[in-house]
Amino acid sequence: MGRIFEVRKSTMFARWDKMAKAFSRIGKEIAIAVKAGGPEPDNNPALRRCIQNAKGVNMPKDRVDAAIKRAMGKDKTDYEEVVYEGYAPHGVAVIIDTATDNTTRTVANLRMHFTKGGGSLGNSGSVGFLFNRVGEFKVKNAGQDLEELELELIDFGLEEVGEDSEGNIIIRATFTEFGNMSKALEDKGFEVISAELKRIPSTTVDLNEEQAKEVLELVDRLEQDDDVQQVFYNLK
Repeated sequence: MGRIFEVRKSTMFARWDKMAKAFSRIGKEIAIAVKAGGPEPDNNPALRRCIQNAKGVNMPKDRVDAAIKRAMGKDKTDYEEVVYEGYAPHGVAVIIDTATDNTTRTVANLRMHFTKGGGSLGNSGSVGFLFNRVGEFKVKNAGQDLEELELELIDFGLEEVGEDSEGNIIIRATFTEFGNMSKALEDKGFEVISAELKRIPSTTVDLNEEQAKEVLELVDRLEQDDDVQQVFYNLK
């Protein structure tokens, strides 16, 4: 029983850590959205997307409300969105989206993570050209025909549509049409589970299992950093 219990406990803590990180990420996104567009979701599309994403990760409503209230308070934290670029081991390109209230701390921590992981933090633009920025929407599958859906959304910047492993519909739109696609899905009554900007690699690096493990260990270290929102990389 001891071994099984330890495995279950480890799995449970890993799930809690992942959930806590997701809640923290969305809390910062809410703060940024409220600062830019105010606290009313009806008048703030970015905040509406944050609330959608919060529902998608089962973030309690009271925590969402608290994050909105905190973003309006006198003691609110002003976050700055900063993008960092670098290389993991074996030439794998990495882009890190951060939300930070102290860029000096963030740079120092990221440089430490890269150094320990056998990579190097680069300059702005050093790897960004290897990625395409897109809007990605996860939509509840209500039996829609994907070909008909493609025709319905083609005028709103649709790039591709498909399904994930859980049967949800994944819709990708061009970066410039992210807002238009978001509004179109909302107006057409789709149940949007999440809406995010992502960076998709235009080319990928194929490594053996041992090399890939080194890269993923660095990625994991970066993702655990409190200032990091998302990490993108071009490992195949």
